[in-house]
Amino acid sequence: MEKSLQKKLEECDKLQQSLWSYRPLKEETLKSLKEYYRVGLTFTSNAIEGNSLTESETKVVIEDGLTVEGRPLKDLYEAAGHAAAFDFVYTLAKSKSLEDADILNIHRLFYEKIDPLSAGCFRKVPVFISGSKYAVSPVDKIKSRMEKLVDWYNNNENKLHPVVLAAQLHKKFVFIHPFVDGNGRLARLLMNLALLRNDYNIAIIPQIMRSEYIAVLELAHTDDAPFMEFIADRVIATQSDILRLFRETMPESEAIPFEEQLKSEISNNPGMNAPALALKLARSLRTTQRYLRLLTQKGLIEFRSVAKKGGYFLVGF
Repeated sequence: MEKSLQKKLEECDKLQQSLWSYRPLKEETLKSLKEYYRVGLTFTSNAIEGNSLTESETKVVIEDGLTVEGRPLKDLYEAAGHAAAFDFVYTLAKSKSLEDADILNIHRLFYEKIDPLSAGCFRKVPVFISGSKYAVSPVDKIKSRMEKLVDWYNNNENKLHPVVLAAQLHKKFVFIHPFVDGNGRLARLLMNLALLRNDYNIAIIPQIMRSEYIAVLELAHTDDAPFMEFIADRVIATQSDILRLFRETMPESEAIPFEEQLKSEISNNPGMNAPALALKLARSLRTTQRYLRLLTQKGLIEFRSVAKKGGYFLVGF
């Protein structure tokens, strides 16, 4: 891994530790944070694709269900559809694995008011991406390549750093380009699903960065390092933005690194397994397993089997 990317990933982890220090959040705060993301991601993701709604207009459409005079009907449908797809993505953050049907449902929710016949269905016609010299998947390969993509994701979710996982999922999905329309927005929703499933905040790509975003994504066909770093930068920027809001409204607890929390819990309760540690420390199982793996690789903890079950112990104890 490039040193510059590794440094950015370490910064992502550091900022996420600070955000975790504010947990548990009150129900009202969680709800307002979700709405903040819902509007922000819907606005920016649609704006990248040429949607004419402003952020305040997007908020009116998806929160109040009102139309905006003078705006194309398609733009209104894109806002309402993206918000519905985002809500569904939030529910998938807690599921055990990603399924082929999940991706089809995300597209259906986004696209059903725009083109009901194409919503939630893989394209049946060849398409070409303007400005790109690379071909996307032929029609007869879409289904098999999407199945391989889902398998790849489920096999790597507990192996890759969440930001790398999210960026790779985005890239691989876009290169397949399985739908007639909405592929960019679906790629960004899937990217953020990967982040949410690993206890990370979502990443927002503002419209002003559209040219750079498209350029590094095109380059990713031969060298994906710049794209990985671009996504890491967007994660850092979004984390920093949310952290600023938190610091302005809530007191910050001492941010104890999650690795140290795990070591302390294992020291006090040797033999706990990953699900028990996740429950005790209020983190997802995926996040807990990732940090347990890091501590094991560093030689600080070890897993010991006891009869039909086992747990983690500090090395040497």
